[in-house]
Amino acid sequence: MSGRADSETTDDGGSGIADAVDPAGDARRARWAAAGTGVLLALAGLAASVLRAAGSSPALVPAAYGFGAAVCAAAAVLGSRGRTRWALWLLIVGVSVMAVGDQFD
Repeated sequence: MSGRADSETTDDGGSGIADAVDPAGDARRARWAAAGTGVLLALAGLAASVLRAAGSSPALVPAAYGFGAAVCAAAAVLGSRGRTRWALWLLIVGVSVMAVGDQFD
């Protein structure tokens, strides 16, 4: 036995096993994914809200897009702070609000 824990691996020449055991890297990627997705969906919701407000749709439609965009922006903030599970749920809620609001058009 070499004295290493079972969770530690060495680089074995490029097979990728050493990269698989990096919880800090996984958490960093999850934070970036949550924050980036939240920002992207917030911008899309904001753009849709502005476009729908300029058109002849009922007032509920741009309000739903705006509220969904705000929820997705909150998810981006939470995701950047490491609360990726909450961010995921808020992204689901934000997109669902936008989708339901779109049904009123």
